[in-house]
Amino acid sequence: MLKAKTQTIVIKLGTSVLTGGTRSLNRARMVEIVRQCFLARELGHRIILVTSGAVAAGREHLGFPDLPGGISSKQMLAAVGQCRLIHIWEQLFAIYGLNIGQMLLTRADLEDKERFLNARDMLNALLEHQIVPVINENDAVAITQIKVGNNDILGALAAVLASADQLLLLTDMPGLFTGDPRINPEAELIREIAKIDDTVRLLAGKSVSGLGTGGMSTKIQAADVATRAGIKVVIALGDKPELIAGIIAGENIGTTFLPAASPLENRKHWLFGASPSGELQVDAGAAKALKEQGGSLLPKGITGVSGTFTRGAVVRIVDQKNRELALGVAQYSSEAMSGIAGKYSNEIADILGYEHGPVAVHRDDLILLGANY
Repeated sequence: MLKAKTQTIVIKLGTSVLTGGTRSLNRARMVEIVRQCFLARELGHRIILVTSGAVAAGREHLGFPDLPGGISSKQMLAAVGQCRLIHIWEQLFAIYGLNIGQMLLTRADLEDKERFLNARDMLNALLEHQIVPVINENDAVAITQIKVGNNDILGALAAVLASADQLLLLTDMPGLFTGDPRINPEAELIREIAKIDDTVRLLAGKSVSGLGTGGMSTKIQAADVATRAGIKVVIALGDKPELIAGIIAGENIGTTFLPAASPLENRKHWLFGASPSGELQVDAGAAKALKEQGGSLLPKGITGVSGTFTRGAVVRIVDQKNRELALGVAQYSSEAMSGIAGKYSNEIADILGYEHGPVAVHRDDLILLGANY
């Protein structure tokens, strides 16, 4: 019998999976997940865990205190809970003789190319030394401006960091349905999705449990990021026995999102984590050139410049209806971009007194987004 191809698999666990829909962490469920990770490791696969549950663990450890609303209370719970959560994971993995290594990330660690590469190197070092990376967002210090937002997106970015083969988003739903199964008994589970478009996005609803920060819509966003990087994504019910082994074996479990036929080059992957510093609005001709022809963005196609940014900053590119088209690296600062917007490339030097090339955003430094991909 031929040995199955070794895979790098990112497993993202929602709070509802870790608690079983209760207010406390379900240790029995967590140890079952660890057992499945161990069995996957025994087959030669590399496993990365992206875990929610820090705030829930903090509440449990402090006896479910009645706290005032606000970010400081949540950060306090996360600070307490992160210690508890990682300690529990460490104990459970130790049962199977496995070491873990904690990675706490914020968007700031992913939006800068150098920091992205440093995080990637650290992740690869853990895997090479047979250590299971356990990743979570650094909620104890993160503020809105530097938060990834939720662990579904963090899972996708971790998968991109690791150049993973698969991303498993384990949640409180069996997958994506044709309707909301909670109110429509005729809703059917969608087994496979080849491409994420607006029709798919409209099917997403909210989390059943309400315990976590992400519903089905954030899982679709995460799947969009990962599949465009060439990673297969599966959304499945987290309490299903032998779930991980079944997915690895190719069983038809949950909803599978197929990787893009032409995934992005590795050197563009860091753009997924970038927080745009500004925005370029483009006309219909430029939008078509980006979407259909894979072209660079020329100054002539720019109709508006928003925000203040330097050369080399990441900017969002939108069409005339403010629909997001792409992220890219600006070849010119916002001030210079405003000066050359709507002008032909051969006019750049005369207008600015210098030039950094004929394009505003080069196709090699650009990724298409959303339904327009």
